[in-house]
Amino acid sequence: MNSMQIRRTGIAVAAAVLLPFSLAACSGASGDTGAAPGATATAGGSAGTDASSPAGDAMTMDQPFGPACAGVPKEGAGSFDGMAKDPVATAASNNPALSTLVSAVKQAGLVDTLNNAKDITVFAPTNAAFAKIPKADLDKVLANKELLTKILTYHVVGERLTPKQLENGSFETLQKGMVTTKGSGEAYKVNDTAAVVCGNVKTANADVYIIDTVLMPK
Repeated sequence: MNSMQIRRTGIAVAAAVLLPFSLAACSGASGDTGAAPGATATAGGSAGTDASSPAGDAMTMDQPFGPACAGVPKEGAGSFDGMAKDPVATAASNNPALSTLVSAVKQAGLVDTLNNAKDITVFAPTNAAFAKIPKADLDKVLANKELLTKILTYHVVGERLTPKQLENGSFETLQKGMVTTKGSGEAYKVNDTAAVVCGNVKTANADVYIIDTVLMPK
């Protein structure tokens, strides 16, 4: 009888000692198994978000964009870095694709006006944009300072505009007329007629959107 009691007591004690360790081991294994995938998924999700989302978009949208940007000099005063250091009329004078615009700005006596303006946006027509206008008509415009000033100031908005603002915008120009913009990503139109061919170009006092058509105020 004493022997049986001792044996039962021994079994009970062994069970009492081993059971907590078994439960702990099971709990630990289960916890580890659940935690590892969770940690991996979180790390993977976080890395994916950081690589592709807001920071990536912000970085992209902060840079010049558009097909004509490839024609901008890679270095020197006419490069993107060079233009960022100069006020807008001076910066444009260093960009070969804007030489007709620069001549028109000089003809209208607007160099100082544009260079001294603070935080503006300029929709800058390329040489090819001016070439779309019949030469006789363009000569008449260039010879009429009042009309030329009216046209050129219609290309200037009194605030810096981001690509996001161009998605569906309406803005008053220095000429007091309104320009409308629409688009997304890297494709934008101004007044439904002019396409932005190189956008978000920074100068010391302006954001420049180079366009393929001259805008005409009403």
